[in-house]
Amino acid sequence: MTAIAQRLSVWRRDSVLPGFGLTLGLTLTYLSLVILLPLSALIITTSGMGWQAFLDAAFTPRALAAYKLSFGAAFIAAGINAVAGVIVAWVLVRYSFPGKRLVDAIVDLPFALPTAVAGIALAAIYASNGWIGGPLSILGIKVAFTPLAVVLALLFEGLPFVVRTVEPVLQDLDPELEEASASLGAGRLQTMVRVILPSILPAVVTGFALAFARGLGEYGSVIFIAGNLPMVSEIAPLLIIIKLEQYDYTGATAIATVVLLAGFILLLVINVLQRWSRRHEHRT
Repeated sequence: MTAIAQRLSVWRRDSVLPGFGLTLGLTLTYLSLVILLPLSALIITTSGMGWQAFLDAAFTPRALAAYKLSFGAAFIAAGINAVAGVIVAWVLVRYSFPGKRLVDAIVDLPFALPTAVAGIALAAIYASNGWIGGPLSILGIKVAFTPLAVVLALLFEGLPFVVRTVEPVLQDLDPELEEASASLGAGRLQTMVRVILPSILPAVVTGFALAFARGLGEYGSVIFIAGNLPMVSEIAPLLIIIKLEQYDYTGATAIATVVLLAGFILLLVINVLQRWSRRHEHRT
C-alpha cells in the first residue's frame, strides 16, 4: 500500500491543476458509461452463445470474405494515406502559396461531410458514366462496385486523420535541424530519412492507426460505391446491418464481436510499437 500511495503522490505532483481524485473518477466513470458498458454488453451477449454457435455465425464464407475486404481495404487505404498525409502536411507547414487556406480547409472536408454525401459524390465520379469512371471504363478499368471502390472511399475518409496528426509535429520541428544536416554534407534524402522521419514517425503511426480504425468501421461512404455484392464488395459493417434486418441477432453480434476484437488487438499492437519507438528515441 505504501508503494501505491507513493506512486499516486507522484502522479498528483506531476499535475499542474488540483483535483486528481475527482478528475480521475469522472474520467473513468465517463469512459465506462460511454464506451466500456456498451462494449461489455456485446461481449457478454456473445459469450452466452456457446463456442460452436459463435464460430458457426462468425466464420461463414460470406463473413470471412467481408472481413478480408474490410481489414484489407482499411489497411491499404491507411498505408497510402500515411504517405500522402505526410506529403500534404509537409506542404501546408513548410510552404506558403496562394490558396493555402483553401487547401487547408479542403483537408478537413471529410470531417464535415456526412458519409452518405461522400458516398454519393464518389459514386457519381467513379461510376461507369462518371467523370473519372467513364474514361477508366473505356480503358477496361472498372472502379465502382469493386473492392477498389472500397479503398477509394476509405482514402477519402482517412486522409485528414494523418494530416492533422502529423502537422503539429512538423510545426514543432525546428528547421535548423535540416540546415545543420545539410551543413554536415547530408543530401535531401538523407536528411529526410535520418532527421525528419524519425522525429515524425510516432505521429505517422498514430495517424495510420486512426485512419485504419476509421476505415474499419466506415459504412455510409462505402455502400453507395461498393455495390455491396456478397463475396465481392460487401464489407463487414454492411453484413452486420443485413443480419439485423433479417432478425439474425446472433449472427450480427458474432460478426460485430470479431470486428471489435480484431480492431482492438491491431490498435493495441500499433500503440505498443509507437510507445516503444518513443522510448527508443529518448534513449538515443
